[in-house]
Amino acid sequence: MIVVSHSLGNMNEMKTNIDKLKSLIKEVTTENPEMPDEVLYGRVGYLYALLFVNNSLGSDVIETDVIRQVVDKILKSGQARSKLISSKVPLVYEWHGKNYYGAAHGVAGILYVLLMAGKALTSEERKYLVQPTLENLKNERFHSDNFPSSKGNDKDKLVQWCHGAPGFVQLFSLAHKEFGDSRYQDIALDCGNVVWERGLLTKGYSLCHGAAGNAYTFLQLYQLTGDFTHLYRAGCFADWCLTLPKHQRLKPERPFSLYEGNL
Repeated sequence: MIVVSHSLGNMNEMKTNIDKLKSLIKEVTTENPEMPDEVLYGRVGYLYALLFVNNSLGSDVIETDVIRQVVDKILKSGQARSKLISSKVPLVYEWHGKNYYGAAHGVAGILYVLLMAGKALTSEERKYLVQPTLENLKNERFHSDNFPSSKGNDKDKLVQWCHGAPGFVQLFSLAHKEFGDSRYQDIALDCGNVVWERGLLTKGYSLCHGAAGNAYTFLQLYQLTGDFTHLYRAGCFADWCLTLPKHQRLKPERPFSLYEGNL
């Protein structure tokens, strides 16, 4: 609503909504065992909203110190979990009793948004917290180049944004830009091939676990490489999405939602 209000020139409404967004910070940063850190329902989703507002409006509407408070809480939460289970990985996160890896509920989404945070994340935190966690994550790949949905899960089954290779394309594309390491680009490209081979899903057309979300994989890779192969692949997936509801075996429980809906 903030970005819409700005686009319509309604500055009073925009300011009101910005104040509402910022007022949530106390709830997000207060110690609360019921508050997850993941993208879809947690602190990282809130952080993404703050960053989205600044990126969309082209200015620091949300002050860096506000963003920093959220980043700090996310990092401390991951460190606390790591210490609790005596892990060698510096940042460990849990959702519903599992160490998820994917973009929606897991560490891939968390690291992606942390890397988006720019100057709110220090160089030391990038080097000693984020990158070692990223290195551990990349070593969890299946031989197929897909990723498990969670630690200890050996089923190479899910290829969707929320769980599996599609969500890792965005992470490793950004990691390549941030760290200048070509290995990360190679992983992103490998994940893209997994999506091309296995990503036309029959459970729906949604962003979260459908063909539309998987199509973003190729748009990301096209932006990363400039290779028109990826743009062609995105077009093929878009063409599939235009067949709605022909290939849909499961109807979404929330058909009008942003992530799970078809509209």
